[in-house]
Amino acid sequence: MDENSLSKEIIGAAIEVHKILGPGLLETAYQMCLEREFAIRGVAFEKEKSLSVAYKGIELDCGFRVDFIVQGLVVVELKAVERLLPIHEAQVLTYLKLLNLKLGLLLNFNVPLLKEGIKRIALCL
Repeated sequence: MDENSLSKEIIGAAIEVHKILGPGLLETAYQMCLEREFAIRGVAFEKEKSLSVAYKGIELDCGFRVDFIVQGLVVVELKAVERLLPIHEAQVLTYLKLLNLKLGLLLNFNVPLLKEGIKRIALCL
């Protein structure tokens, strides 16, 4: 499955979670439910993957954790905030660079309709 097809599956899973839970919960609730939804749908993922930063020839553990890496192709970062900010997009771009991946999805669950909280972020490699 390519990144675009996979992103549709991820968004479908997120919409299902949002449809059941609605807005107003903490990010961890959405993360746990999305994890369950991925499992139900047979979507392979890594959760809370630790990332290191290469700096002047050494790998440093700076405490970065990616919410999900789906099938080794798509970064998924979850938020439950009033609105997405440029720093949230920058965070996803940094994760994409560190992982050498092309596509990220920034999902804000604190919206009336999830489609209003989806930001697709592509990195040209």
